[in-house]
Amino acid sequence: MTPEQIDALAWDKQQGLLPAIVQDANDHRVLMLGYMDRAALDATLATGRVTFYSRSKQRLWMKGESTGNVLALVSVQADCDADTLLVQARPAGPTCHLDRPSCFPDAAAAFLPQLDALVARRERERPEGSYSTRLFADGTRRIAQKVGEEGVETALAAVAQDDAALLGEAADLAFHLLVLLRSRGLGLADVEAVLRDRHAAAAR
Repeated sequence: MTPEQIDALAWDKQQGLLPAIVQDANDHRVLMLGYMDRAALDATLATGRVTFYSRSKQRLWMKGESTGNVLALVSVQADCDADTLLVQARPAGPTCHLDRPSCFPDAAAAFLPQLDALVARRERERPEGSYSTRLFADGTRRIAQKVGEEGVETALAAVAQDDAALLGEAADLAFHLLVLLRSRGLGLADVEAVLRDRHAAAAR
């Protein structure tokens, strides 16, 4: 957000405060609602950590300053009336003070990014007894073989079995593909970026 865009925000509508809706940049879950004054927005942009103006404390408040559950800034944009902010961030832990991912208990979230994040944790931590751990221990070549097997099974289900079988095989394929990508240090976001670039190129 440029200084000109910040100047153009409707600061005078609500006594210098703008509602700031925070959304998980990975799975698009709405995490919380806070308020920002000009100083909070400046601090957010300068530090890369989402900061609000606390109306109860009457001061700037960085989310996670006491718990460590900070919100790492990805982007900020204003709505069409320039009086509400949409903040995309990556949470370092539960956002809600009740130890939930979101302050809205039933906020919808895309599942594949959550699964991708879980696979990434499994690759880092290698918990004993985990199927993912066994796959990572076997190495990229074996994981690639497994993806090939699941791809064949998915294709066969498409031509010879019912929808339930096809969906089951497709789910297996998607999971093993995420594991294969992670074994190479890649993830779902990298695939999405390629698809986004191709879509943009085709639309020109």
